[in-house]
Amino acid sequence: MLPLPESGLDDPALDDFVRLTDVALRRRLEPAGGLYLAESTKVIARALAAGHVPRAVLTRAEWLPQLEPLLEQYPDVPVHVGEDDVLTRLTGFHLHRGALASMHRPPLPSVETVLADARRVVVLEDVVDHTNVGAIFRSVAALDADAVLVTPRCADPLYRRSVRVSMGAVLQVPWTRLPEWREAGPLLAAAGFRIAALALSDDATDLDDLAADPPERLALVLGTEGDGLSRAALRNADLVVRIPMAHGVDSLNVAAAAAVALWATRVR
Repeated sequence: MLPLPESGLDDPALDDFVRLTDVALRRRLEPAGGLYLAESTKVIARALAAGHVPRAVLTRAEWLPQLEPLLEQYPDVPVHVGEDDVLTRLTGFHLHRGALASMHRPPLPSVETVLADARRVVVLEDVVDHTNVGAIFRSVAALDADAVLVTPRCADPLYRRSVRVSMGAVLQVPWTRLPEWREAGPLLAAAGFRIAALALSDDATDLDDLAADPPERLALVLGTEGDGLSRAALRNADLVVRIPMAHGVDSLNVAAAAAVALWATRVR
């Protein structure tokens, strides 16, 4: 246990936890530094269960009894302990979930590895909102889909907010990054996936029709919150699917749409 001083929070040993509310900074720092942050003892436990290795922990003293059994196999990992005001000054927010762990970011598997035994996958094209990314991972886990594939410009699933909103599902659901569509489309097709793009289109198939006769292997593609799917994504799709709407509503939030589509097309 390493008590945090009231001053001197510029110690390089604390760099993993500095300015956590600066999204632009963290987007650059965390992947480049090979780390991500697990927030709360529950999420830390899921990260450790997934085989991820911690490199430092930040917590309040009252959470130590819950953390110590989780970290007993990592005796050399520093555990920094401080009072609320000191932790808030360091991180930029109130640490109300008790604990933060900086974790070594595991290497991403190949697309082929992720798809090998999968039957239902979600493809996220340029979804930039971390809350939506986390919510989609939670739905994938809850509705028994197999994997998530994200495009090069999609938000980082291991960003702190995504991990938290997913309740740690991003640490359980297999995922990796796709290349651009000129390569991604053929990769999915070669693995035997029928690609269904969720989009508003006059010639779109109702989700009910797809659900009535779903393919053996299905990739559901969802696009960014504002502009929807790109032309490249639509060109690579085998069909365009829409969720029937009522009361003049044209579409659902991307996370809600993912949950509805996963439920409708789940493997029975």
